[in-house]
Amino acid sequence: MFFSILIIVVLGALDSWLNAVFTCVAFLVGCATSVLSGLIGMKIGVFANARTTIKAQQGLNAAFQTSFRAALVMGFVLCSAGLLNLFVLIYLFRLYYSDAFTDQNATHSLFEAIAGYGLGGSCIGLFGRVGGGIYTKAADVGADLVGKNRADLPEDDPRNPAVIADNVGDNVGDIAGMGADLFGSFAEASCAALVIGSQGGLWEHWYNCAYPLTISAVGLFVCFLTSFVATQTDVSTEEKIEPTLKKQLLVSTVLMTPCLYGLSIWFLPATTKSLGGVENVKNWHVFICGLCGLWSGLIIGYVTEYYTSHSYRPVREVADSCTQGGAATNIIYGLALGYLSVIIPVICLAITVYVSHEMAGFYGVAIAALGILSTLSIGLTIDAFGPICDNAGGLAEMAGMEERVRDRTDALDAAGNTTAAIGKGFAIGSAALVSLALFSGFITLAPKSAFDLDAKGNIIVNILKPWPFAGLLVGAMLPYWFTALTMKSVGRAANEMVAEVERQWTEDKRILDENYPDVLPDYDACIRISTDSSLKEMFAPGALVMLSPLIVGFLFGVQALAGLLCGALVSGVQMAISQSNTGGAWDNAKKYIEKGAIVGVEKGSEAHKAAVVGDTVGDPLKDTSGPSINILIKLMAIISLVFARSFPKHNGGLLGMAFGS
Repeated sequence: MFFSILIIVVLGALDSWLNAVFTCVAFLVGCATSVLSGLIGMKIGVFANARTTIKAQQGLNAAFQTSFRAALVMGFVLCSAGLLNLFVLIYLFRLYYSDAFTDQNATHSLFEAIAGYGLGGSCIGLFGRVGGGIYTKAADVGADLVGKNRADLPEDDPRNPAVIADNVGDNVGDIAGMGADLFGSFAEASCAALVIGSQGGLWEHWYNCAYPLTISAVGLFVCFLTSFVATQTDVSTEEKIEPTLKKQLLVSTVLMTPCLYGLSIWFLPATTKSLGGVENVKNWHVFICGLCGLWSGLIIGYVTEYYTSHSYRPVREVADSCTQGGAATNIIYGLALGYLSVIIPVICLAITVYVSHEMAGFYGVAIAALGILSTLSIGLTIDAFGPICDNAGGLAEMAGMEERVRDRTDALDAAGNTTAAIGKGFAIGSAALVSLALFSGFITLAPKSAFDLDAKGNIIVNILKPWPFAGLLVGAMLPYWFTALTMKSVGRAANEMVAEVERQWTEDKRILDENYPDVLPDYDACIRISTDSSLKEMFAPGALVMLSPLIVGFLFGVQALAGLLCGALVSGVQMAISQSNTGGAWDNAKKYIEKGAIVGVEKGSEAHKAAVVGDTVGDPLKDTSGPSINILIKLMAIISLVFARSFPKHNGGLLGMAFGS
């Protein structure tokens, strides 16, 4: 009898360790896929930059088609690689979890191990976004401050030593970091839906569980068809750029709607007894969840465009404020714009969460997140379009090409700023839903003895109790702490960049003298500053995000951790949207002035310098802190999910156990 019990205990422990090994394998595959996404994106960006510049000599349409198709390749490669690797990983894991889809516990274990894939994607996404953001904005802010406001040099002038670091940074932060970030969103949304679905009534059949993957797969095909709308459009004038890009979102959303319905009817049972905490869920209920996410993403995209494009009133008001009150009123107007831009997206997310949860519980919330991400290929395309055009303009300036070439690339870049903001809006919206879905997975796996239970045995997180409420306050503070760390990092690195540029100009005055065109500055020194700063400065924000849930979960218990996750989600979404849109508006207000749209205001004027100040303040907001916050809320949630079974069962964690509370 004793030996039988011993064997059972040993086998149980061995099984737990093997589950941990599979989770680690999934984590490493997620990390590798995220790194691959960034590398492929940078390769495509570098190859496309010069080609776009050359095509801009032929006309605006030729430059648009080149940059758009290059961005399209990146969007499809990244999404395809993420989906393919996840699919292969599941099939390989099924060789060990052979009882999956016949035994519920085996099915649970399979998809809990797969959750490591999302964790790996988000870990690399965090460092890609934070490190890449610090890299690019240190160079960009430094180059603008010292080049435009102190030396009156045009943007990307080769006499400015920081311009090469700025161009490199566009690829590092805006393409590689963005690609890793959105891959993390896709991986976590898919893993959340798979985990929650396996815990409900879908665990008996693989094709039921695979429903989330089919959404992404069909989304690829829909986006492929949508791309022909842009590639077959003649974009010969500046006024056609933004509408053509914006049409991509509308067409892909319209085409995806019936596809989503067909998938829901085909791959899901007519009625599921229990799913995501809701009983008797119909397949059309799940379709409504995905539909809410899909169309919420479109609305968020359009609202983002309204607040960040200089084709509309808000950005033009910001630009006009530069002519009246200078940099101060520019910053005041920009901050107000960012706060206003939060209202409609948050209402859309609130409606989506309510409807989805009523229809299919937390599984519905996860499907809503995948609804937003179902058109991810197009979202990535219009996001990568901006940095490609930005660097094309830099190459045109440094190569001394005709003014009309730079005008064309600037027109594309201005539209690219707006579409990049739209991409960030998609990422933030999906991150909110993904984080909530992952939170439900964490609650399901965490020790029940640490929570209050209702009459049916369901877990209750009561925020009126001390541990959850204390965690809520601390969680709401974390995005502010994170923003402070990333903003200060960019500021320190930018100061180093300014000092280095001024040192070079002081030691060799021929650099600024047009009579010595062959005397070039030391670009490597500035690149080294950005590289060293990004590697050094990303450690503290990364540690804050990754250690916070573990410290709170182990020391203070899962109730405090539940409050922490909720607080970070609620405050993080508001901050991420406002920061991204404020920065995008300041950037396009500057470009609106530079194109001569305000009568009597030219480059180099006081109003233009005020706009440059706003742009430099907004750069770390829109490209470092803002988009990184969405990774903060996702990564904290998935870390909590992966470690849920390891946290103490005592209500108060290790400290509660030590002091007997």
